[in-house]
Amino acid sequence: MLEAILHFFHALFNPEGLNELIRAGGPPLICGIVFIETGFFVGFFLPGDSLLVTAGILSAGEVIPLKWLLAPVMLCAIAGDQIGYWIGRTAGSALYRKEDSLFFRRSHLKRAHAFYEKYGGRAVILARFVPIVRTFCPPVAGAAEMSYPRYLLYDIFGGVFWVGTMILGGYFLGRTIPNISERIHYVIVVVILLSLLPAIISLLRARRAPSESSASAAISSEEE
Repeated sequence: MLEAILHFFHALFNPEGLNELIRAGGPPLICGIVFIETGFFVGFFLPGDSLLVTAGILSAGEVIPLKWLLAPVMLCAIAGDQIGYWIGRTAGSALYRKEDSLFFRRSHLKRAHAFYEKYGGRAVILARFVPIVRTFCPPVAGAAEMSYPRYLLYDIFGGVFWVGTMILGGYFLGRTIPNISERIHYVIVVVILLSLLPAIISLLRARRAPSESSASAAISSEEE
């Protein structure tokens, strides 16, 4: 049993293994992974973006019909977020006092909180494209008691837009570039880098801000 679980996770984070995993599990596996990533804290490490792009590429190769992917995965992405929202709405501030565990990191929750504070309601949409943040943003919105009808509207749009962009983007690549499925590892590396880009930019800005503040303080002191 343990060996099977280890094999599954090894395949999940290996480009060629992910390819074979999707071929074997099909839409139910993709829907399950997306649902867990968006609905439960345990899903923060799951490769949502690369999974969907790979699924789109395989769909272009007629491995999985596109109609079996888009609507079901969109529904699972939206349903998963609803669970996250109500966890946050129910737990409230107690969520921020929860101790770190194998499946929960308070630092991830605080990062999502900062993201939500910065972008407001738009964060529900934008968070879809930021790994880890997309897992923790729904409970943050719930804990902040964001109006549920408003949250639901943003969430439906975000879920449809995210899944549609990733799967159709992969499908377009599969249709326009011959044998792209044989170079899937390059595609996944690019997708991962693009996914991490917002976090890298935020980190660089955060480091630059204290430096600029120190420089401004030094100039003020000299002028005095």
